[in-house]
Amino acid sequence: MLQLELPLLSARRAACSRGAAVAALALLTLVPAAAASDVIVNTGGEKGAYHGTFCPVLTAKLTEAGYPARCKVSNGTPENMARVAAAPTEIAYGQLDVLALDARQHGGESAFRKLRTDDVRECLFAVTRNPKLTNFGEVAVGAGELRFILPPETSGSAATFRFLRKLDPYALGQARDILHAADVDEALAITLADTEAVAIFVQFPDPDNARFKLIAEKGGHIIPVLDRNILSQRHAGHVIYSAQETQVSNARWLNGGTKVVTACTPLVVFTGAAARITDAAQRKRQDAIAAIIAGLRSEDLLPATSFVSRMLKRTRELTAVSAERFVRFSEEARDRASPLIERAREAARRAVEPAKPAEGMVPPEAQK
Repeated sequence: MLQLELPLLSARRAACSRGAAVAALALLTLVPAAAASDVIVNTGGEKGAYHGTFCPVLTAKLTEAGYPARCKVSNGTPENMARVAAAPTEIAYGQLDVLALDARQHGGESAFRKLRTDDVRECLFAVTRNPKLTNFGEVAVGAGELRFILPPETSGSAATFRFLRKLDPYALGQARDILHAADVDEALAITLADTEAVAIFVQFPDPDNARFKLIAEKGGHIIPVLDRNILSQRHAGHVIYSAQETQVSNARWLNGGTKVVTACTPLVVFTGAAARITDAAQRKRQDAIAAIIAGLRSEDLLPATSFVSRMLKRTRELTAVSAERFVRFSEEARDRASPLIERAREAARRAVEPAKPAEGMVPPEAQK
């Protein structure tokens, strides 16, 4: 009897093993589906503030509300816009100025839905060792002779520089020597070894950040990125740039710390437009997620001990009167260089107007 039961037992064990294998395989196939249902929040670099400071708090709030969410690294705002344009249920962080510049490439402003535009802003910094450059007007009118060092071409900083050039085609737009470094740290290292170079980048003004310490140690200085044209920009009712005074080095004994004034652009949380979500159930789900994000208080989206909390306490928006002094310095530099700017404007006009036949010559179409 025992001999008869052994084959049966072996067969049962084999069947159980096959069943367990099938069940395990089914479980494995379910894991990607479950992960795919998570709310994706696109951030920036793995070591950046979007990914390490802001996103964990937001995803925790969404998960608590019943919508499991996870952060996903990216190259910054331009890539986040491309991802949301392709998958409109995803969420993303970004700079308002880049959103204003690059929306057309991804279906226009109607392709995106801004969920929050908070008080938190990223600031524009121009850095150089050139002692002759003290304001942004001097940088702009001398752009054709300067070397600009930027973070990667796909970064938000590079997109901001493109935006500034577009606003100022006959001065900053004349920049021709532009190098993209691997990251902001490399851009600063190259710039601080060259007196004719200017680095331009965008980041949160954290006085504990090693980059600001490096600038001082290497004899560089920060140029206020301010002029009237920059401060006049608007996008969908929002001010794109505001003049802010912010601290970039901490106070020490007999030293009150260093403050700079520059243009800053709001941090935006956005998703795809509802009209781009074809599935009714997904659209309803996305509306619920959007309502949760829009309804959160600003302080609920910041870790209580984060550098951003400290930064907000050390940053103040300037009044128009206070900002005017910095704007005036920039305008004076442009006035001194007005003949150069006018020549650039005239050259651009001649380049686009149709060629006129020389006097006395008959146009080819008239010869027929």
